[in-house]
Amino acid sequence: MNKTILLNKRPVGKPQLTDFKFVMEEMPKTSTDEVLLKTLYVSVDPYLRGRMSDAKSYTEPFQLQKPISSGIIAEVIDSKNEKFNKGDHVSGLLEWKEYQKSNGTGLLKVVGTKASLSAYLGILGMTGLTAYLGLTEIGVPQKGETLVVSGAAGAVGNVVGQIGKILGCRVIGIAGTDEKVELLKTKFNFDEAINYNSTENMSEAIKQACPDGVDIYFDNVGGEISDAVLFKINKFARIIVCGAISLYNETSLPVGPRIQTLLLKNSAMMKGFIINDFVKLFPEAINKLSKLLKEGKLTNTESIVEGFDNIPQAFLDLFEGKNKGKMIVAV
Repeated sequence: MNKTILLNKRPVGKPQLTDFKFVMEEMPKTSTDEVLLKTLYVSVDPYLRGRMSDAKSYTEPFQLQKPISSGIIAEVIDSKNEKFNKGDHVSGLLEWKEYQKSNGTGLLKVVGTKASLSAYLGILGMTGLTAYLGLTEIGVPQKGETLVVSGAAGAVGNVVGQIGKILGCRVIGIAGTDEKVELLKTKFNFDEAINYNSTENMSEAIKQACPDGVDIYFDNVGGEISDAVLFKINKFARIIVCGAISLYNETSLPVGPRIQTLLLKNSAMMKGFIINDFVKLFPEAINKLSKLLKEGKLTNTESIVEGFDNIPQAFLDLFEGKNKGKMIVAV
């Protein structure tokens, strides 16, 4: 039998374990041009929360009583497709199942000798691409500029900061614990870091950490943290809106500062993006990230949770900030 995780009901506010359902299905059987895949690693990401709601977004919502899907690394254990051999490792957007079949569409072969297989869900996958392309294509960093990153100890945030340092920026990270603040400064080479949970006045903390103001803000969290950063932006600042995890579980539309005047007075740009906006740049970006990783200029950090049954809890833990770097479940 084959264990599968379905979306049981749509969350109201913060997701709960009861929003997920485990079911047993028959093992899939392959036909012509299909492969049978065994799940090895599962990516859990904050954006999945949006797909659990039945609301208009940039991608279709998950269907009730249907499998949830995310980035997965799998092993080909049977192949009737000439493009794949038994024993190949592949990545793709796949369902939360222990085993599944595929016609090969959307599957990308990955080789564990270049990096750990799980890295292809993180720093060499959508996480790394989001960090690299969001920062370079929208932020366009210049040497000597000040870059602030919220959610800085998370999967995307720590890579953004590392790339910013490589490109010559002064980098300030915002995270939620003293342990993460220390990690940002010692492991990821951030110049300064702020613990928002122990900081009474975020606006003053940003001012102290950024005496020359903020040129680039890579926003992963939204909310009051971002409000504080925006009041410190410089002329021609670039605000990159990657995520808003602090707002994903809100049940009503949050009200905050009206920022149009701030943007206008500073001739600043605020731009949201999803990674598929830059799909044509993926091959070049992956090559650059691979080179930086091989040269030891990038550090790959993962929070690995063991066991297929722990996928829902690992997802919930994202909203408690329990991950350092990319959150991955090893099956």
